[in-house]
Amino acid sequence: MGIKVLLAAILIWEITRGLGFNVYADNVVRIELKRQSLDLNNIRGARIYVKGLRGSNRNSVSSDEQIVYIKNYRDVQYFAEIGIGSPPQHFTVVFDTGSSNLWVPSSRCFFSIACYLRSTYKSRLSNTYTKNGNSCKIPFGTGSVHGFFSQDDTKIGSAVIKQQVFTEVTKEGYFTFLSARFDGVLGLGFQGADSKNVTPVWNNMVLQKIVSKSIFSFWLNRDPTSRMAGEILFGGMDWTHFRGLHTYVPVSKNGYWEIEIGDLFIGNNSTGFCKDGCSAIVDTGTAFIAGPTTILTQINHAIGAEGVVSSHCKTIVHDYGRTLWERLLSGLHPDNVCHGICSNNETLGVSHEPQMRMRNSKSQRLEKDILCNVCEMVAFWIQVEIRKERSKDLAFQYVNQLCEKLPNPGGRSYINCDVFSLPHITFTIGNKSFPLSPDQYVIRVDDHQGVHCLSGFTALNVHPQRPLWVLGDAFLRAYHTVFDFDNLQIGFAESA
Repeated sequence: MGIKVLLAAILIWEITRGLGFNVYADNVVRIELKRQSLDLNNIRGARIYVKGLRGSNRNSVSSDEQIVYIKNYRDVQYFAEIGIGSPPQHFTVVFDTGSSNLWVPSSRCFFSIACYLRSTYKSRLSNTYTKNGNSCKIPFGTGSVHGFFSQDDTKIGSAVIKQQVFTEVTKEGYFTFLSARFDGVLGLGFQGADSKNVTPVWNNMVLQKIVSKSIFSFWLNRDPTSRMAGEILFGGMDWTHFRGLHTYVPVSKNGYWEIEIGDLFIGNNSTGFCKDGCSAIVDTGTAFIAGPTTILTQINHAIGAEGVVSSHCKTIVHDYGRTLWERLLSGLHPDNVCHGICSNNETLGVSHEPQMRMRNSKSQRLEKDILCNVCEMVAFWIQVEIRKERSKDLAFQYVNQLCEKLPNPGGRSYINCDVFSLPHITFTIGNKSFPLSPDQYVIRVDDHQGVHCLSGFTALNVHPQRPLWVLGDAFLRAYHTVFDFDNLQIGFAESA
């Protein structure tokens, strides 16, 4: 009798699960994501750009100043299909929380070869098309894509958004899009400067009452052999996709799904870099985790990733390391020990302290901004070693090793595929630890030459006083994510 009851309960659970009763909300829209494997050429070409900080004084940046966050989507791995028009014309798009526009190639894209290699929107074939015609350009990589606005019904999953404004792209960058494996981008970010006052798709889903709750959730399947690569749920969340409760943190910047994170740990060791808080953009449209070179170098060293040997870094350690050590021991803040190099003065330090002249030959060879950035990194690394009560010689030995592991700004770092001995990398979000195991932050790429393993971390430098992280798919595969539009917060729970 007991076995029959158990079997009946399992059967009822499976039926209700199939009918969607595992979903926390009514009026939800499910989007099943498809996965495409990464290849080394696209990974090498992937770039993230952050620009738009006002002012040129590196010491004048405030947390209120706005950034412009741009990427070229070369490393995207997850896609889904949407339809535009009546009857629907189908497009493969990236669902991207790092932008807010919907754009697809236009049939009027005559002079970009890339447009001939993918689906294009043909307004004459749609019964619900409404002409708009206003021109626009969308920041993309180091340039822009150009086109004009149109309006048409847009089908996403089972839902139809009426008269959605989108961009018909008529000019695409040749090299960027020639190898792209998608037609366009559907932005899930906030309506902002880059949206040209166009109401984004997600906002219209809420305004048109397609969903009853102003949330959407994002889940990536960690099983690479599964047919379903992931799922976006508009209007709710599926409790079978996560374990435990979500940890919610407020959105700190209107314009991006940007939050504040705390300290980062390599194994059990605190880096201390973000103990006072760092900004992080949660981005479904990039494969990697991007962060400040200062910390990425320490991660590279800990996981054995290939780096770039920096003569600039070794020069700072050799010529100025002992003075940096003494000044940090005296209580001088790391932001001030490199004042001379970072200002127009030719001294390292401040005016009331013993001065150390930069050699004219070196100041001519080494560009001042590079020296300044490197000096600030070295000062931070030395301070970490002082806190660990390391001897001066051991500290300098470690810092010199870090100088050989600087992330390559133009590429990705290869590591040994034997990952079992590597440390966990742990982010602190909402005063809770979110660890990534080696198999979660190591990205495996198969090609005709075999299996290649890359670090899931890549360098992103904005400003030393405004360190920024980007939590891409390498993080989101480990943690189910809820984007709460009404309460302006993001929630993370262990992915199932």
